[in-house]
Amino acid sequence: MAYCRQEGKDRIIFVTKEDHETPSNAELVADDPNDPYEEHGLILPNGDINWNCPCLGGMASGPCGEQFKAAFSCFHYSKEDVKGSDCVDQFRAMQECMQKYPDLYPQEEEEEEEQPADPLPEAASEASATKEAASS
Repeated sequence: MAYCRQEGKDRIIFVTKEDHETPSNAELVADDPNDPYEEHGLILPNGDINWNCPCLGGMASGPCGEQFKAAFSCFHYSKEDVKGSDCVDQFRAMQECMQKYPDLYPQEEEEEEEQPADPLPEAASEASATKEAASS
């Protein structure tokens, strides 16, 4: 006996082994043009955040999804003069959560380590070597 329940826009169906032994009679439904989550980008027409937007890269559903949603929502709805300045606690909680999962949320290296070595000294020594060769 199959069991089905609705959670938001998703329908969850639990089936038995016997249910899988018979061919499926499922019908595919065309995309709903009135679906509020479909192709609206990050912000829905009503101003709400579209947590299903692929632009979020799954951040809203990962292990720190709730902390991300709290911080992002706070920033989005912030009315402070410096937008988001009232959201420090939420962003701190999100960062603390992310530090617990370094494989999923790699930390950026220090800027000094990311930048390539300064090409100027090398270019200057090449220029002086070229100048010396030309004068001899």
